[in-house]
Amino acid sequence: MGFVEQYLEEAGRILEQLKAGDVERLARLLADLRQRGGRLFVLGSGGGAGHASHAVCDFRKIAAIEAYAPTDNISELTARINDEGWETSYREWLKVSRLSSADMLLVFSVGGGDLDRNISANLARAVEYARQIGCSIGAVLGRDGGYTGRVADACVIVPTVNDAHVTPHTEGFQAVIWHLLVSHPALKAAPTKWESAGPQAV
Repeated sequence: MGFVEQYLEEAGRILEQLKAGDVERLARLLADLRQRGGRLFVLGSGGGAGHASHAVCDFRKIAAIEAYAPTDNISELTARINDEGWETSYREWLKVSRLSSADMLLVFSVGGGDLDRNISANLARAVEYARQIGCSIGAVLGRDGGYTGRVADACVIVPTVNDAHVTPHTEGFQAVIWHLLVSHPALKAAPTKWESAGPQAV
């Protein structure tokens, strides 16, 4: 089997093993958030930061949820990292954003954060703060989900089918899952362009 065939076969196995009930719980958490008028704060680092920006667009435009990501303001983020440190940068941004119990965090991460090993500590500190506030927490993670996976109210774990491809599979399926969420009947509030335009005239 060549690499392409292997990678696609692994992706198929991940789809078979994903827990639909966990995705449904996350959809319901987001629907409840919109109903109460809360805000969604989407957090990630690296590839997760790119996902956060794209997801914020989709949750605002398609699901009509007020959403924000700390990584969308690079000036503020780098000032906080430079002056106060990486570990507290997201937490302090959430404080200034006046995170409340009416709001929700959505985390995209491969490992979910580990304070003991100082891995994705910025995410772990943000989630820790959200718990103190009483804010709901959702996540799409890889492996066992780390700290975030242990404390989230709704968590989707992308199954590991090959230890050599944990990161690309996790990040790839994070995009699949948030697109599923904004397309979910409980969340979709506006049509997407190409579907609403109809088939192209021949």
